[in-house]
Amino acid sequence: MVKNIVLDFGGVLVDWNPHYLYDDVFGSKRKADWFLANVCTSEWNARMDAGASFRREVVLLQRQFPQWAAEIELYDTGWWRMMRDGIPGMFALVRELKETGHAVYGLSNWNDKKFRTYVQSSYPVFGLLDGIVISGEEKVVKPDERIYNILLERFGLKAEESLFVDDNPANIATASKLGFKTILFESADALRRELVSYL
Repeated sequence: MVKNIVLDFGGVLVDWNPHYLYDDVFGSKRKADWFLANVCTSEWNARMDAGASFRREVVLLQRQFPQWAAEIELYDTGWWRMMRDGIPGMFALVRELKETGHAVYGLSNWNDKKFRTYVQSSYPVFGLLDGIVISGEEKVVKPDERIYNILLERFGLKAEESLFVDDNPANIATASKLGFKTILFESADALRRELVSYL
């Protein structure tokens, strides 16, 4: 029986995407695609998610790509422009899960300074959660097993009693290996339909 729901944040609860910033900066999705694949890469972003200083990583990358210094700077100073609304339907669904007696937790790869400063208080859905584990604070990112175990130990959860929801297949694979029931997130409506078989 599932007692606990564990949710990712970006792409599941809230809408974060660097393209929201850089498509405007470059005036072209194609140019933004190149920049995010070759300069401000997902691998580089993962360093900040793992707790590295945004300021330090920006300065180091600017030294590596001085011709893109202004655009790299915006990854820090214009970071909020990467955020949009909450994912449609998820606030209502989380509230319903709470009302039916389920505990709901968050497990997300996110730079802790950005999350705690800009995100947590700006989206009401985070106020519904029973506990949160953020990679930037733990210095380890999904899909590393250690961050899942931190969640389990900190809140006294059992993997076999927990359902993990994420939009990244690699993160789902690790959770499944550890004994979580899992759902790959597509939309609130799809999640609601899939939850029926677990709750």
